[in-house]
Amino acid sequence: MINTIRNLPKSPGIYQYFDRNGKLLYVGKAKNLYNRVKSYFLFSPTLRPNSKLSPRIVKMLGETTSMHYIVVKSEHDALILENSLIKQLKPKYNILLRDDKTYPYIYIDTSEPFPRFEITRKLLKGSHIAYFGPYSVGARDILDSVYELCKLVQKKSCLKGKKACLYYQMDQCLAPCEKKVTPEVYNAIVQEGIRYIENKNVLISKLKEKMAFYAENLRFEEAGTLRDRIERIAKSELISQIDLASTENYDIFAISHNNQRAAVVRLFMRSGRIISSSHDIINLNSGFDIDEAYERALLEFYGHEKPPIIAPILVAHDFKERALVEEHLSLLFEKKATITLPQRGNKKRLTELALTNADELLRQKKNNTTETIAKQLQELLTLERLPRRIEAFDNSHMAGEATVGGMIVFDNEGFDKSGYRHYHLEARDEYGQMRETLSRRIAGFEENPPPDLWLIDGGTTLLTLAKELLESAGVNLDVIAISKEKIDAKSHRAKGSAHDQLHSITESFKLSPSDKRLQWMQRLRDEAHRYAITFHKKTKLKRDQASKLLNTHGISQAKVVKLLQHFGTFDALKNATQEEITAILNQSDAKKIKMIYK
Repeated sequence: MINTIRNLPKSPGIYQYFDRNGKLLYVGKAKNLYNRVKSYFLFSPTLRPNSKLSPRIVKMLGETTSMHYIVVKSEHDALILENSLIKQLKPKYNILLRDDKTYPYIYIDTSEPFPRFEITRKLLKGSHIAYFGPYSVGARDILDSVYELCKLVQKKSCLKGKKACLYYQMDQCLAPCEKKVTPEVYNAIVQEGIRYIENKNVLISKLKEKMAFYAENLRFEEAGTLRDRIERIAKSELISQIDLASTENYDIFAISHNNQRAAVVRLFMRSGRIISSSHDIINLNSGFDIDEAYERALLEFYGHEKPPIIAPILVAHDFKERALVEEHLSLLFEKKATITLPQRGNKKRLTELALTNADELLRQKKNNTTETIAKQLQELLTLERLPRRIEAFDNSHMAGEATVGGMIVFDNEGFDKSGYRHYHLEARDEYGQMRETLSRRIAGFEENPPPDLWLIDGGTTLLTLAKELLESAGVNLDVIAISKEKIDAKSHRAKGSAHDQLHSITESFKLSPSDKRLQWMQRLRDEAHRYAITFHKKTKLKRDQASKLLNTHGISQAKVVKLLQHFGTFDALKNATQEEITAILNQSDAKKIKMIYK
């Protein structure tokens, strides 16, 4: 390794440290690879870690036995490659945020004579589009409330009709389709909607009036629906009372940490009001680097697309790569990005507010029961990471028909249904189906980073398959499997009485049916099974309906099977050209199918 370091080029690039088992420990970037990597070590009398480094890095270098590097054209390219590799490969000593979401915005295109409010997650084409947001939660609730309170065009299809519809009769629309309202009067209603969007206090006050009306008229179900909506809208920000008498927009980032966790808080100030907030919790397995945390937080939040609203960025702490991240965001935004560390005044108050909320998140009690069981599971199975976020997999089919794969997600807060994924599969056997499911999940690691643990529904054969797929992709990820007890040749799933086995890559464990660790894994396995079976039933029903449609028009079931074997899905068949279908069936059948789907 010493020769590799001495022969490094003085070029920009990324470097990777590996342990003796070939596991990736760390990915870093450098403007000058030779100088950066050399700074980690002392070369006399033997190669050893530099004593000036943090304990976290010294520990990491103590495990390092080899390194690889990749040369790139610029320091900016190194930043992008480093971020991509960290998300995909989950190195042990890098900081990885889980905030892989894109946040919704409410928008309206004012160039239209009778515009509507809609939701988007990306920048749209058009110079007359006004955006509001981003919203971590509550965007749909705000939008629904605006349509209930304002007599706007309720649906996109309404303007296509020539006659007033039910919404006009219900006094929820002024029927611009029949020209019963002028664009000028309609614009006043749009401005009212904007006022509700920009001022949640006004919106919530109006909703409370409506909720009280429902309650007085014994319409309790409607009143309850509004009550729940009000709660969700109120939760979309940490605080709603702060008004700094400013018309500025800011994105504010603050990070606080203790020995176990770090909290990343983001506040979004628009026109002088903090309109929403979000946060991310980082579980610290191998120490903490606040410089890397800020870099990851900014790169992860802004992603790879220009955001609808570009605001100056305020941070609660300075960090080493601020100038480089600023350069990257400037290219992304197509305008100068600014990342500022405020020293005084209102901007300083904003970063202090974000930091206070980050401290409060760290003070909140965790689910100690789940944490305890997770630590016990880690010790039993010799897991590298504490399994706080787990993905569980299962496949489902009926005699090889409508084969699907399902992935569910569990984290400290419980099941994270927004992270669930399903896959249409082509493989016929169980081994091939799991290979296909896991391979497709690995392919998505750059967009949706890996968890702490994979749980496979199956035995040691599928466990070995999962580990081989991860190793071939260079991903650091613990994997375990759970195999079901067989009673009369049938799987027995009853928690509390089933003698299921847990398998690590080196050992199998037959725990007591009352063991909390086993019951936790059974719960995850059963949820994955439920999710996969539910999707299978929906897929099969859809296929049966589509198949019946073709059968009734003279396409035999044997021909339908032949088509599916080639095209995979009915959607693909529907989008196929007549020439492509003719390659499978005769020209008459192909013409008939195109007429059916016309």
